[in-house]
Amino acid sequence: MTRILLVDDDPGMRHSTAQALELAGFAVEALSSAEEALALASPGFNGVVVSDIRMPAMDGMTLLARLHEMDAEIPVILVTGHAEVQLAVEAMRKGAYDFIEKPFVVMDLATVLRRAADHRALVIENRRLRAVAGKRDDIEARLPGRTQVMVDLRYRLRAIGASDADTLIIGPTGAGKEVVARALHDISARAGRPFIAINCAALPEALIESELFGHEAGAFPGALRPRFGKFEHARGGTVLLDEIGSMPTELQAKLLRVLQERVITRLGSNEPVPLDVRFVATSKTDLAAAVAQGAFREDLYWRLNVAVLHVPPLSARREDIPLLFLQLVRESAARHGIAERDVLPERLSALATRDWPGNVRELRNLAERYVLNLDPLDTTGARGAAAPTGTRLADRMADYERSLIAGAIAAHGGRLKAVYESLGISRKTLYEKMQRHELDRRLILETPDASEDPL
Repeated sequence: MTRILLVDDDPGMRHSTAQALELAGFAVEALSSAEEALALASPGFNGVVVSDIRMPAMDGMTLLARLHEMDAEIPVILVTGHAEVQLAVEAMRKGAYDFIEKPFVVMDLATVLRRAADHRALVIENRRLRAVAGKRDDIEARLPGRTQVMVDLRYRLRAIGASDADTLIIGPTGAGKEVVARALHDISARAGRPFIAINCAALPEALIESELFGHEAGAFPGALRPRFGKFEHARGGTVLLDEIGSMPTELQAKLLRVLQERVITRLGSNEPVPLDVRFVATSKTDLAAAVAQGAFREDLYWRLNVAVLHVPPLSARREDIPLLFLQLVRESAARHGIAERDVLPERLSALATRDWPGNVRELRNLAERYVLNLDPLDTTGARGAAAPTGTRLADRMADYERSLIAGAIAAHGGRLKAVYESLGISRKTLYEKMQRHELDRRLILETPDASEDPL
C-alpha cells in the first residue's frame, strides 16, 4: 500500500481528502504542517508527499525545497488555487512531480499519486540494485562516517540488505539502531512494503498477544470485531522488534515459532495465517549474557544470531563527530525552516573530546538546540576563532578541510602521528595543511601532554 504524506492546514479539507484517498487504497498520514512532513520523511522515504502550496509558517514551495535537500527524488505534488497556476509551474521547474488545482476530483489526484508512487518505487528499486552491485546509494547519507567501524557497518549492511535474512542489530542507546534497521529495509526487495516498528518494552502486558497476532470477534471481552495484529499489517515487509531483550519470556516461545514456521494464529481462531515478513531485532544489552542468566531463550537467540550488525558508540568513532554534527545541523535547519548556522572549527573540535553517553541521539539534540539558538556551543579555551571566510565553494571546502583536521587533532588528543595516519596523509602534508589553515594544536587542545609529540 502506497504511503502518502498529506499536508494541509485546513482541517476539513485535510480530513475529507485523507478519507477519500484511503478508500482509494492509499495509506495516508494527514498532517497539519510542513514541519511534520519533514520530520517523517527521510532520504529513503518510499512514498509521495501531497502539500497545499499556501500555508502559514512553511509553505509548499519551501517544503519542496527542504525535501529535495534531503532526497531530490521524493515525489512532491502541490495543491494550488486557481490563481496560483503560474506559481505551480515554477514549482515544476524546481522539481515538483506535478500539481493539481482546487477544487479537484479525488480520483484525479489518486491517478497522479499512482503514477508518482510507481516512479518512486522504481527509484528505490534502482537504488537497491546499485547497492547490491556495490555502487553508491544513500546509505552514507544516513550513516555518515569515515572511521573503519562505520565503513565496515555500511559494507555489512549492504551485504545483508541484499538477502532476506532475519537480522540482529546490537548497539548502545542512541547509537542509531533504528536508522540501521530502516536502511536495511529500504535497500531490500521489501522496500515497497510496510515497515512496522514494535517497541517490545512498551507492549501492554494484558493485550500483548492481541497486539502482535490479532484476534477474532469474541476472542475476549471487548473484542467486538476481528482485528489484524502488527505482524499481519507488515505482510510482505519488515517487522522491527525494538529492544527484543525486554520481551516477556512466555512470548519469546511464540515468537520463536513464528520465526521458524512463518505462520501466526489469531486469538480465538485455530486457522494458521501464512506470514511473509522479514524480522529485524535490536538490543542494547548483551543477549548472550541474558541467555546465560536465563532471561532470554537460547533457541531464540541462535535463531536471530544469523546476520548480526554492530552499531558503534560515538566513543568508538570520535573522528566522525565534527562532520556528523555539521550534517545534523543541516538536517535540523531544514526541518525547522531556519537558515543554516555556521559552526566554528574550534567548537567542532571540542565536540570530539566530549563524552557522549547518549551517542548520536544526544549529538542530534545538541544540534537541534544550536539551530534554535538555545545552545551557543561555548567552549573553554577556544581562542583565535575566525568566522568562515566566505560562501564560495573554495572557501567552504577550505573550512570543511580545516574542520576535519581540527576534529581529528582533538579526537587523537594532539598525537599528530595518529592524526595523519587516520586522515591517510603524510606527516609533511599534515604540517603544511595546519600551517595553511593556521591550526595550532595548542589552541585546540589545552592539555598538559599536547606538546609531547613535536613535529
